[in-house]
Amino acid sequence: KPLPARPQLRLRPVQPQSFSVPTDNPVGTQMIAIRTPGLDSPDFPALEVLSDVLSSHRFDLYGLVPQGKAIDAEFSLDPLPLSGLAYAAVSFTAEADPKALAADVRAILQRVARDGVPAELVEAAKLHERSEAEFQKNSIAGSAAVWADAVALYGLESPDDDLVRIEKVTVADVNRVARKYLDLHHAVTAVMVPRGSGQPVASRGGFGGPETIALGEAKPTPLPDWAQSALSRLAVPDSTTHPVVSTLANGLTLIVQPEQISDTVSVYGFIRNRPEVQAPPQRQGISQLLDLLLPYGSERLDRVAFEQALDAIGARERAGSDFSVQVLTPDFERGVELLADNQLRPALPPQALEVVRAQVAQVVAARNKSPGHLAQHALRATLFPKDDPSLREATPETVRALTIDDVRTYFHDTFRPDLATIVVIGKVTPQQASATIGKYFGGWSASGPTPQVDLPSVPANRAAQIAVPDDSRIQDQVLLAHNLDLTRSNPDYYALELGSAVLGGGFYSTRFSIDLRKDAGLVYSVGSDLQVGRSRGVYLVRYACDPQNVAKAQDIVVRDLKAMQAHPVGDEELQRVKALLLRRIPLSEASIDDIALGFIHRRDLDLPLDEPILAARRYVALEPGEVQSAFRKWIRPEDLVRVTQGPAPR
Repeated sequence: KPLPARPQLRLRPVQPQSFSVPTDNPVGTQMIAIRTPGLDSPDFPALEVLSDVLSSHRFDLYGLVPQGKAIDAEFSLDPLPLSGLAYAAVSFTAEADPKALAADVRAILQRVARDGVPAELVEAAKLHERSEAEFQKNSIAGSAAVWADAVALYGLESPDDDLVRIEKVTVADVNRVARKYLDLHHAVTAVMVPRGSGQPVASRGGFGGPETIALGEAKPTPLPDWAQSALSRLAVPDSTTHPVVSTLANGLTLIVQPEQISDTVSVYGFIRNRPEVQAPPQRQGISQLLDLLLPYGSERLDRVAFEQALDAIGARERAGSDFSVQVLTPDFERGVELLADNQLRPALPPQALEVVRAQVAQVVAARNKSPGHLAQHALRATLFPKDDPSLREATPETVRALTIDDVRTYFHDTFRPDLATIVVIGKVTPQQASATIGKYFGGWSASGPTPQVDLPSVPANRAAQIAVPDDSRIQDQVLLAHNLDLTRSNPDYYALELGSAVLGGGFYSTRFSIDLRKDAGLVYSVGSDLQVGRSRGVYLVRYACDPQNVAKAQDIVVRDLKAMQAHPVGDEELQRVKALLLRRIPLSEASIDDIALGFIHRRDLDLPLDEPILAARRYVALEPGEVQSAFRKWIRPEDLVRVTQGPAPR
């Protein structure tokens, strides 16, 4: 029908104000926000470039991090058609002074408004925008989102039009919008102050009156013929990937997947590791320190020089046990060279250790008191024996005791090529990828026997109930779980995964959702998850509900689990869930990132790279009786551990 005229927008001047709210997160966040013009403003492209400059790791705002004043810092632009927000956000430890940090941020922004920004950072920002425009092509969902924003929100013909506008931005344009819009006299300052919570206490359970949720009447809806026909087809999908796999002389596994969708190459690496197993006694927290020290450059290039080298080619890079670099195709070799320099020869400067060690100790102290951490630790402590490696955790004392020699020794012991996999994916041939990776990673060596990185198998846990207080919550977040002496390579995995999907893998159409939400009105969300690794696993059910409904909901979960063991799943229900799992497989190859990370995940679990196709064949062939048998064998409803986070269950 004809739409009414849009109401005229009349924005009043922003009134400066400050406010503070508590958070149970282990770190705090300081934000200073200003109003900016919207997407329809001719100044918006220059504001985009200004935001990129202020977020640069070579700029003064991020410089608060190596100074030890902040844990992280960034500048963001959040636009709408007629107006928008820009804000600086910095995170800090519980012991930091938020007022002093806000003063530092304000001084930096005032200096930018007065003096402008470095020309070289403007050029680096524009190069990163060009690189980002090419990388956006690497994801189907990402491309759709970018196109939707460009056409519906930005009012452009295509995403390329925004890049054309950015290319025209000059240093003078950036400095002009900085002077005009970085108006701290009309800014809003907000700070989230971290605080702890109570310790876990034993809970006896119990429940009160019924929940009142007006769900309305829901009835089964017949599908149209075309939809029913599509749902009835259980075809094994065709894989679009054909990786080339090789092993370097030093034991490193190289996987190459050529793609032509964009003029980019992405390199993803993974080193199989378990800090809780590999960290020396009383050295917990050492992997966190190493992760924070790796961005400080290499033995050849310090932090700023290394960032400058990345900016010169518009690259994105990360070192660590998970490492990566994404570059435009012409810069593939230079990107790999920089990645190897940082990954194999990190600077690990002692002066930086002094900064990050103090920060990590403070964050760990706050984290160990946070309800989210306490809930997870309580769950592990009940599922696994008291000497299990997964229960080892950093304390402020173990972190403060760490030295730079400890970090360097841990680095050399754990960063090994014989435990590493590198995936190269993009516009590159297997021959080019092999030659380049061999040139820069072929000299990587390891000494001594290969370390044990797998967690031990564990005996079956017993049922327990733990309540973790969290007065920031009105509802309870509930975890129900029991451990599994099951490995990912066990043939029963697929039958259990199919059964788990029947119970909680598809939201409204699953048994848990129908029984707990639609019929009983007890929970707002519910799902189940089968987490299985190389040596053991966990079956997990999550839901959220009011305190008086925690036990009621658990009773229904137990009832549904026992029903899976007592009766075969109906053909129609199993068909629907099989279709769901089968159709997820092609979606797992809908982006370059997903493909590469899927290869790495399967390599870590010692699975074939074409495992999704093998899984599809297994799902199609599974019979209801096989699912029932797997649940009888592995699922233990009477051994569920319950951990609640929130008000005490009633």
